[in-house]
Amino acid sequence: MRADLDGLRLAVVNWRDPWHPAAGGAERYAWELARRLAARGAHVRYVTCRARGQRRREAVEGVRFVRMGGRFTVYPLVLAWTAARRRSLDAVIDCQNGIPFFTPWALPRRVPVFCVVHHVHDAQFGLYFPGWLARFGRFLEGPVSRWTYRRHAFVVVSPSTLRAVRDRLGWDGATYVVPNGAATPAPTPPDGLPERGDPELVCVTRLVPHKRTHRLLDMAEHLAAAHPGLRLHIVGDGPELAALTAEVAARGLNDTVTLHGYVPEDVKAALVARADLHLSASQGEGWGLSVIEAAAHGVPTVAYDVDGLRDAVRDGVTGWLAAPDEPLADTVERALKELDDPSRREQLVGACRHWAGEFDWARTTDRMARLVTAAVRAGTAATEDKRALVVAQDDAVQVVEGPVRDMLLAEHGGTVRVLRTATPLERLLGHPEGGSP
Repeated sequence: MRADLDGLRLAVVNWRDPWHPAAGGAERYAWELARRLAARGAHVRYVTCRARGQRRREAVEGVRFVRMGGRFTVYPLVLAWTAARRRSLDAVIDCQNGIPFFTPWALPRRVPVFCVVHHVHDAQFGLYFPGWLARFGRFLEGPVSRWTYRRHAFVVVSPSTLRAVRDRLGWDGATYVVPNGAATPAPTPPDGLPERGDPELVCVTRLVPHKRTHRLLDMAEHLAAAHPGLRLHIVGDGPELAALTAEVAARGLNDTVTLHGYVPEDVKAALVARADLHLSASQGEGWGLSVIEAAAHGVPTVAYDVDGLRDAVRDGVTGWLAAPDEPLADTVERALKELDDPSRREQLVGACRHWAGEFDWARTTDRMARLVTAAVRAGTAATEDKRALVVAQDDAVQVVEGPVRDMLLAEHGGTVRVLRTATPLERLLGHPEGGSP
């Protein structure tokens, strides 16, 4: 069922836009949704903060950008902007990066709001802010958000985030899963996989404290003796780049570790595609977009068994998960030994490409579009039934939740059979296990 978006007036509110110097996965998610929803007929305004040199107003691919304020001042300014247009919006996608925009405060109750949560930030506030401000951030993310969105809904990107908003934020309201998309998987070379040489490892990440990039240096230092030709490529920029550069030099790892900083997309893709392994040392994610983008190139990932990454990496199938408190070196060593076996390597590469193929920005947009249009028709994003269901209608079997499920059962209940409650994996993929999208 394709949603009808013609003329729908939608605001996508996000802390940054994809061209902001500190943009990351959350900005990619918001932008991919915004431009695809606009292409399908919605009138989309992307409301965000303004970095130095950015235009306050512009249109890109049919999306009208509205930029105002800085890191903190953007929040009250966005609320004022929303209040001034409260009668001219049909729905709002309110993206939370630790702190949401609390847009329901400025909107009529009939305007559905979807608060997008990539991951819970409670443990991260203390890494970036003094104690009093970290406590205030946790207060806003938890109790204030629970009260603000109680008549609306959360959208999460993975089963990990679904559990986290329930267990750590105490959120008991409507919650729907709309995952990230991914690049189209690269085709297998016609003459087979190339021979492996010295180990090539890559990490694509923002250089910020919770990514724990120093653990990758520990790993490289530990493995360099056994693998003198080992190379680790760290791709990405951030406030820790200078400190990391100094640490690489201090440890004598200049011949082993290359810090690439920011690179264009084609250069990043080439570095990932030629790697044996992609790595992540993060203490937790909402998902793991870089993991799936590596999988699209047939590159498995070694990461920690933490929120988000345990969803993006299928342990033993598309990569390997290390216990949260263990060093990565042992798991990387085990992974390299498995990759030495050509048949095992071929199996891993095929599984990675298949897994990446499950995630597509067009399908992500379709899932969000169906939720938004059903919520606009119902006059609310909320629902009493928190389950996602596997249902059959005619010859089609699908996974439905929230207002999409409610509308389907209300309008076609006589022809719809409820088969069962969806598993977490089915809820993530949007289709039954073993079925096709």
